[in-house]
Amino acid sequence: MTTITPEQLDRLLPQTQCGLCGYGGCMPYAEAMVYEQAAINLCPPGGVKTLEILGEILQKDPEVYREEMQAKAKNPSLVSIREAECIGCTKCIQVCPVDAIIGSAKQMHTVIASACTGCDLCIPACPVDCIDIIQLSNQENQADQWRERFQKREQRLVLEKEEKEASKQAIHKQSQQEYIHNALARAKQKRG
Repeated sequence: MTTITPEQLDRLLPQTQCGLCGYGGCMPYAEAMVYEQAAINLCPPGGVKTLEILGEILQKDPEVYREEMQAKAKNPSLVSIREAECIGCTKCIQVCPVDAIIGSAKQMHTVIASACTGCDLCIPACPVDCIDIIQLSNQENQADQWRERFQKREQRLVLEKEEKEASKQAIHKQSQQEYIHNALARAKQKRG
């Protein structure tokens, strides 16, 4: 029997990065299926098709989940921001797993429709409820593009965190040096 890897299962998932499976995205769900024997019926965006493929690969019977998956399957969608109502809070930008929302603080935001996975994570984040869901009749498979955008976002967030930490350390070191310099100056002044 061939060993199935999380990477193999990740390639089968829709890459919406929505978290509806209860995990932090498609790769964490794939890892959970491999290492924790997570159920194969946790991906509403993948629907019955993904359920069947996962069942075949993991040698688990998808039939016991078929009816439930048909009921909870999530149709392809994307979101749209009613720009006139947007207050520019950036909360939607912060939660978008694929950087499909652009804008800046206190400015109107907009969605890059071709990059939107339809994860809907921005909807509860919006304090003024100015984001609409647009149901699509079908959607071309953009999983590879979405995976790449998600990975680039994750890399950017790690880099930003490292830069912020390095900046904090530099400020702390500068503060220590200034403190020592000032302490030496005070000591010199007392002696002089």
